[in-house]
Amino acid sequence: MTLDVTKPIVLERQFRFQFEPAQDCYVLLYPEGLIKLPGSSGEIMKLVDGKLSANEIISQLETTFPGVDLKQDVLDFLENANDKGWIRSE
Repeated sequence: MTLDVTKPIVLERQFRFQFEPAQDCYVLLYPEGLIKLPGSSGEIMKLVDGKLSANEIISQLETTFPGVDLKQDVLDFLENANDKGWIRSE
């Protein structure tokens, strides 16, 4: 299913997002294990709060990292996360 970029994005219930010091990166924890989210993927997932849409996440990241066109990279990551069942649009 395609991610609706205008609706809030939520983390699926079976996942918990947190920083894992032992991995030195953000991770998604789930009953069978964990998924490492190094670098920019962790920065994107920090903004998946159930309130922001993909468009709003992109806008916030472009404000945080000015002068960089992040739109396609963020959309690609969010679409991939949606396809893998990590997130969904409300």
